[in-house]
Formats: sequence, structure tokens, C-alpha cells
Amino acid sequence: MSACPLLVELFTEELPPKALSKLGHAFSSGLNDALAQLGLIAADNAIVSFATPRRLAVRLSKVLAIAPDQTYSEKLMPVKVGLDANGAATPALLKKLAAKGWENIDIASLERESDGKQDYLVARGTAAGVTLKNVLQAAIETAMAGMPIPKMMRYQLSDGVTSVKFVRPAHAIVTLYGDEIVPVEILGLQSGRTTFGHRFLHPHAITIDSAESYEHQLADVGHVVASYETRRTQITKLLADQATALNATLGNDPEVEALLDEVTALVESPIVYVGAFEQRFLEVPQECLILTMRLNQKYFPLFNPATGALTHQFLIVSNMPTSNPAAIIEGNQRVVRPRLADAEFFFKTDRKLPLHQRVEQLGSIVYHNKLGTQLQRVARVQQIAAWISHALDSKPELAERAALLAKADLTTNMVGEFPELQGIMGAYYAKGDGESPAVVQAIAEQYKIRLDTPITTDLLTPAILFMAERVETLVGIWGIGLAPTGERDPFGLRRAALGLISAFEQLTAGGVLQIQQNGPLTLDGLIEAAALSFDAGILAQTTTTEVHAFIVERLRNQMIQLHDRNAVEAVLAIDPPIHQVLARVQAAEIFAQGPDAASLAAANKRIGNLLKKADQALGAVDMNLLSEAAERSLAETIAQLQPVAQQQFESGDYIGAMQTLARARAPVDAFFNDIMVMADDPAIRNNRLALLGQLHTLMNQVADISRLAT
Repeated sequence: MSACPLLVELFTEELPPKALSKLGHAFSSGLNDALAQLGLIAADNAIVSFATPRRLAVRLSKVLAIAPDQTYSEKLMPVKVGLDANGAATPALLKKLAAKGWENIDIASLERESDGKQDYLVARGTAAGVTLKNVLQAAIETAMAGMPIPKMMRYQLSDGVTSVKFVRPAHAIVTLYGDEIVPVEILGLQSGRTTFGHRFLHPHAITIDSAESYEHQLADVGHVVASYETRRTQITKLLADQATALNATLGNDPEVEALLDEVTALVESPIVYVGAFEQRFLEVPQECLILTMRLNQKYFPLFNPATGALTHQFLIVSNMPTSNPAAIIEGNQRVVRPRLADAEFFFKTDRKLPLHQRVEQLGSIVYHNKLGTQLQRVARVQQIAAWISHALDSKPELAERAALLAKADLTTNMVGEFPELQGIMGAYYAKGDGESPAVVQAIAEQYKIRLDTPITTDLLTPAILFMAERVETLVGIWGIGLAPTGERDPFGLRRAALGLISAFEQLTAGGVLQIQQNGPLTLDGLIEAAALSFDAGILAQTTTTEVHAFIVERLRNQMIQLHDRNAVEAVLAIDPPIHQVLARVQAAEIFAQGPDAASLAAANKRIGNLLKKADQALGAVDMNLLSEAAERSLAETIAQLQPVAQQQFESGDYIGAMQTLARARAPVDAFFNDIMVMADDPAIRNNRLALLGQLHTLMNQVADISRLAT
């Protein structure tokens, strides 16, 4: 059957820029899917999505005017329910047929089919394909209903009575099938072929000739680049060209891409101009200037490619191409100048009061009504930081000082205006006050999501503050009953747990924590220290246990993304120190690939089950009771391998310890082939169980290898 392109455009008031791309794609795919379910989309159809600040549109390249006829076969209901004693349709059958749109079907044409228990009425036939003009309105409404609209608007139509809801008020709808209008009524508007161009360059109506001419007419006549992706590509190139011409860069942080998405949703005819501000503003911390330019003005700051330092120039993505942009540039410079002046004022004013003198003001800022003020929280973090410092044999005075000052910038003008600068401004102010470089660094890095570089002994202060703050958050928030539920995690406890895990990883990578040692810093000890920093009666009694389990579960989820699940489960089953988990998992993975793993894992599982049957505490193995060759051989093997494996284990050579264990396979197999463990004689039975207990201990030093059995 022949197919033509279909165009549907909703022309609206300004759409929310941060949601525009998602709205455009959702509308396009939603309409395509709705028509596909009706059989109206040809096999080689292509979807072209359009989204500008004032329109959402889609062109489907191959849409059928009439869908192919569809054969159907549907079991309706039991015969005894659908037909009365005279063979006439019952009300239940008539209602079922009406719901399917088969009111006119001949009851006598219904077939009968048995399922082995009773006969059913079955409708079979061929249904005529739907026509596009009859279903397009419903398909558009379905697509609109499925859009991820962040906040719906209710507005009144021109009749002054009717109200409708949509993301923004709509003013026109275009529905063209080829070059013909498909009549629909959406949001109180009758569809047609009229849309509008650029708000300033061509605010007049544009008559769209056909679905295929839409994009070109908007560009050539209306000065509108309708495709979001095309506009984004154009803006990217314009920005790069201007930056290169100025011997500068846009920077490479994620905010650049996010801002690019946003400005793409703010313009229909993009052009890039160069603005500048006075050099004196560069004396303000560049993060302040960058944030105000990006956040408030949607400008792209420029950086020195050699040093990464902010320059006094910035790029403006404008919606007004013109041969004489002087007025536009000057207008933007005039707007940004007060913003930068405010930042300058805030910075200079804040600097008049040393950071340590601001700490007491935290007593007026509530952290949580059940956990007190920020000042009380600072005291807890200080106490935890001191405990970690002693555990790691570091200087507690530096960690305590960092904890004392960490939140003081919450009282500054700059952070009050730009909350995103918490920590960053504190570090600037601490440096200006002459605080220790370690303290400055700790304040600056306290809001990192995770630690991603090895921590050595000379970098402990920032790591200590990082850990202290996160464990205080975990224990405190969890302890007052605000554990995460489902996808809700308003206090970021999952992020805090992953941050703690990263700290243990990097302390190990930097050599502060040794693989072969169980300490000196343990997860249990850290959680307990955090719990002790809270006043009695605040935390639930099960808090420490639950927080430990929560962190381990986060570790499990993280590890199974990168490692064999069975190896991860085998290691976590014995709850080793958290900094040893990675090395143990790697050893378990290597062991699991060896030829002896399956047999030993199965044997270990069997041993575990047998040991559960012991009716008394197992003592030492009595060599005089080992009368069978297989059990004597196993005892000799254990005696030979145990000291070797123990030495390897204690030195952190988990791979070597498990390879030593693999040498026990033959005597273990022989033991289970030849020996009846649960002998009738209690002395012999308990002696054999004691022997297996020794073997079980040897097997499970690194991981519970029974978990490796598949």
C-alpha cells in the first residue's frame, strides 16, 4: 500500500528549556508507536523529531492512509455463558461483542472450540484496517499523554469557559499527510497548515506546503532551525570556532555540555557573539564568576588553554543574527557586570571576618530538627575525625581544625547567594586566613562524590574529613528513621556509603591500609565511633548493624558490576575487613577458573552441611582414631598445607593461599569416596568431623568457597 510522510506540529508558548529535548523525543516516539500499533507505519519509516522553544513536531516518513486488513481470532467466553437454552446471545455475550466493536457480528458465525473441559465461543474473521484520518487525533492525544511533562499548566481557551492542560498553552496545530490537512481538534484548536517563524525575525504566519517542506520553509522563511540536534551541532561549532579565534577554550567540565543543552532549547536561530568584562573582576575566585555567568546568564566563560585560568571574555549564544551586534553585545555586558560586581562585593565583605569566627554562627542554622544545628553537627564530625586520626596515626589537630571550619562558609554572603559554592569558598577563605594547606585542601574536597586517587600518609587530612562527614550523615540520618526507601534517598545516604567505600579503597591503594592487616581502621570501628558522637537516646538501637549492612550491600552492588558474582558473594559471606574485599575477590576469581575449584567448592559445601550435624563441640583431632588410609592422608595434607597457606594468608597473598588450598583436592576427593563421616561410633564420628572442621577453616580463610559452586 502507498505511504506518505506525516507531519504533526504543536505550536506553543515558550517550553521549559531543560525538558525540551526529552519532550520532543517523547512526543515523536509516542506518536510513531501509537500509529504503529494500529498498523499505519510502513516498515522503512523514519522518525524525524523537531523541538524549538515554541514548538514540538515530528515527521514520520512512511505512514499509510489505510492500515492493512487484520485477521483476528479471539476466545470470547464459555458457550454456556454466551448462549441461552435457545442458542440466542446472552447479555454477557452482547456486552463483550460491543466492547470489541463487533455489535453487528452474526452470532451463528461464532465458532466453538474446546479446551478439554468445556466449549468456548471463538470469533474469527478479518477486520478492515483503520484509516489515518479516523485515528490520528487519538494517536496524538496518546503521544501527548505519554510525554514526561515536568509541570502541567491548566489554561482557559478563547471561549472563556473551557480549560485544558498541557506543558504550555498551545496556539496552533499542523497536521499534514503529504500536502493534505488531516482534520483533528487538539487542546481546543482545529488543525491546519499554519505555523509561525522566529519571534522577531519573522513573527508572521507561515503556510506549510507539505510535510516534506516543513523544515526548509521554517529555515528559509521563518528563520527557525527546527531540529534540536541540528541547532546543537551548529552552536557547538560556532562556540568552538570563536574560542579558537580568541586562543581560548570552553573548558572540559560537565557543566559545559549541560549549558549547551540548555541554550539549544532557548534559541531558534543561533549565533555566537563575544563579550568581555573588566579585568579587575578576575581577582574574585573564578568559580564565583564562572557560576554566575553560566547559571544566571547562560554565557560560556573562556579559559586560557595553557593555564586553565579564567579570562575576561565570554561567549554569548544569541537568538538574533545580525550584521551589527554591537547593541546586543553591549546589552549583555551591561547585564553581567552587576552580577560580577555582586560577586566581588560578597567576596570582599566575607573576607573581613575570618572563617574561624564564623563557626559560632552555625548554631543558628538547623541541620535537622532531630539532630540539632550545624554547630552540633560540626562537634560530632570533629569527634569522629579525631578518632580516625588516632586510628591512622595521623595528626588529629589538623583533622579537627578542618572539621571545625568545614561548614563555616554556610554563613558567608557568597554561599548564601550561590549554595553551589559550599566548600569551594570555604577553602578560599581558609587559605586567605593562613590556615594549613592540608586544612584548606580538606575543606575544598569535602563535597567530592568519591575519592578517586590513592591516599598516602601526607594526604590523610582531606580523606579523614571526607570519611567523618559521610559516616556522621549515614549514622545520624539512618538512626532517626530516615533510611532510603525505593528510589527515594533525599539525604544522599547511598552516595555517602559509596563515598566511604571509595575512601577505604584509596587508603589501601596508597598503602595507609595494608592488605595483610585487619586494621587499624575498620568499617565497624568507624561506625561505632560515629554512633558514640551522638547524644544518648537519639539513634535507634539497631543503627550500627543496619548501617554496616547497608554499606556492605552498596559494596556488593558495586563489585558485581566489575567482578564475578559468585566470587563476590564468596568473599562477602565471611565479612572480611572492607579494604581486603577487592584483593580477596580477585583471588577467588582466579581460583574459580582452576581445574580443582568445582570439586573443592562442592566438598566445602558438603563439609558445611556435615558440621551442622555435630551434636557436640569439636575438639582436636585424635590421630590414633584415624584408622582409614584416606582420612590419614587428608590429615597429613592438612598438616602440610595449613602452615604454608596461613603464612600466605597473613602476608596478604590471597592468590597464593588459594592455590595452596587447591593441592588438597585429591585427598579430599579420596576422603569422601572412601570414608563414612557419620559413623555409628560417636568417637570416630566426632573425630572425623573435627578433621573436616580443620579442613573447613583452611578452605575458607580467603572466601567461602562453597559459594563458588554453580
